[in-house]
Amino acid sequence: MGWELHVSLAPDPGQPLYRRVVAAITGDIRSGRLRAGAELPGTRRLAVQLGVHRNTTIAAYRELASAGWIDTRPGRGTFVLGVADAGPIAVPTARVATPTRPREILALGHLPAPAEAPQVALARAYRRALRHGGARVLDYAERGDSAVTLGHPRLRAALAELSTRARGMAIGADDVLVTAGAQMALFLATRALLGAGDGAAEGSRGVIAVEARGYSPVWETFRSAGATPVPIPLDGDGLCVDTLCRVAAQRHIRAVYVTPRHQHPTGVVMSPSRRAALVAFAAASGATILEDDYDNDFEYGEDPVLPLAATHPHRAVLYVGSLAKLLAPGVRVGFVVAPPPLLRRMAEVRASIDRQGDHALECAVAELLEDGELRRHQQRMRVVCRARRDALLSALASELGDVVRFDRPARGTAIWAAVRPDIDVDSWHVRALAAGVSFVPERAFDFDAAPSRHARFGFASLDAARMVEAVGRLRRALPEGPRVRRPVPAKIVEADLRDLAPPP
Repeated sequence: MGWELHVSLAPDPGQPLYRRVVAAITGDIRSGRLRAGAELPGTRRLAVQLGVHRNTTIAAYRELASAGWIDTRPGRGTFVLGVADAGPIAVPTARVATPTRPREILALGHLPAPAEAPQVALARAYRRALRHGGARVLDYAERGDSAVTLGHPRLRAALAELSTRARGMAIGADDVLVTAGAQMALFLATRALLGAGDGAAEGSRGVIAVEARGYSPVWETFRSAGATPVPIPLDGDGLCVDTLCRVAAQRHIRAVYVTPRHQHPTGVVMSPSRRAALVAFAAASGATILEDDYDNDFEYGEDPVLPLAATHPHRAVLYVGSLAKLLAPGVRVGFVVAPPPLLRRMAEVRASIDRQGDHALECAVAELLEDGELRRHQQRMRVVCRARRDALLSALASELGDVVRFDRPARGTAIWAAVRPDIDVDSWHVRALAAGVSFVPERAFDFDAAPSRHARFGFASLDAARMVEAVGRLRRALPEGPRVRRPVPAKIVEADLRDLAPPP
C-alpha cells in the first residue's frame, strides 16, 4: 500500500527540486515514519501528489537508489531498504563517539553504481536465453553429465575467448570453471587443494599465505574452507617473497593468495623480479599460486600489465576472474582458469552446495560477450572512470594537498593515499561519516587491524560534481588537534609505500 508524501515544495533557488524530494523521503526514513520494507508510490503517482513533473520524481528515486535508501523491483514496486550504511569498518568506541547519520552519504566507493550497468542489454539477453533455451536452461542439466557443475558450455567458451584475447592466456573452454562470484571460486579452490580431511582439526589445517593488506572477506572464505591464512608483508614491489620463504621454512604453505596485477588495496604492481621469485617458490615448494585479478576491466591504457597466469603456465597459477565489478555486484559471475584435473576436483566440491549454477543467467552473459556488448560497456566505463579519477585527483590535490600523498593510478577504481602522520585516520573516517562522506581507512584492510596511516578513496560511484563536494566535506571533517594548514595545490606524487612492510 502506498502513502502520501506531505512536503512543502516552495521555490528554493539554492536547491534543485528533486533534491528536496530526496531530503523529504530520507528524512522520513531516518525518523522512523518510513520503515524498511515500506512501499513507496510510483514515480507517476508521486509526481501527481506533489504537483511536479515526473522527471523530478524519477531523478529523486534514482538518487535514493544509488545511495542505498530504496530498491525498485520491476513488476512489484519501490520499497524502503532502511537507513543507509556507508561504513565498512567499526572504530573502537573508546576513541570516538558514534556519529549521527547525515541525510545523505557521498560514498567514495570503488564500485560503479548499479545504475551504470547495461541493464537493457542484459534484460534483452536474458529474454533471448529463455526464448531460445527454453526448458533446457530452466531445468536441471543432464544428471549424467559430469561437467554440469563446471558451468554452461557456452559461457565457458566465451570466457576462454575473453581470457585469450584480452588477458593474454592461451586457454580453451576445458580450462574454465564458472562460479557464482570470485569468493565461491576461492572457496572451491581451497577445498580442492586441501583435500578431504585436511580441515578436520585446527592443527592440521592447510596454510594459505596472504598479502598482509587485502580483502578481509577472502580471508574468512579461506577459514571457512578449512585453511589458515598467514599474512606476508608488502612493499613497493609487491609481496615480500623473501619473507614468504622464511615463513615456509617453519610452516608448510599449501597456496599463496596474491593480487599481483593491481594489489588490493594499495595498487602496487608486483615487479617482474618478484613475479619470477614467486613462481620459483611455487615450483620448489609445490604451493599453488591463487591469482585474484579482481579489476582487470578497469585499465586506462597508460601502463598495461598482464596477469601472472598469462606469463606463466597455468599449471602453477590458478587464476580467478570476475565480471561482477563490470556488470554489477548483484550479477554473480566469476570464473577460474586452472588445469582440468583441479577444475574437476573443484566441480565435485561445488556439487555439494550448488548443483549447476544459473544457466539462464550464464547464457545471457555469454551473449553479451559474444556480440561485443560487454566489450563496448567496458570501453564506456573506462572513459567514465578515467574522467572521475582525474576529477578526484584534482580535488584531492586542491583541497587536501597538505594532508595526503598519492600517485595517479593507471588501473583500478580507487586511490591509495598516505595520510600526514599527525592526522588520526580512524577518527577522520568517523567524522567524515558524520559530515556525509565515506572512505575506507587502512585498518579495514590490515590483517591485524593496526591503526590506519593510509586511506582509500574510490572514484567509481560519484560524478565529478559530487566528487568535488565529497572532498570538500572531507576537508571540513579533518580531526581537531594539530593545526591543519590552508589547502595548497600539490603535485600528484607516488605515495611512500616503504612503510607498508613492518620493521625487521
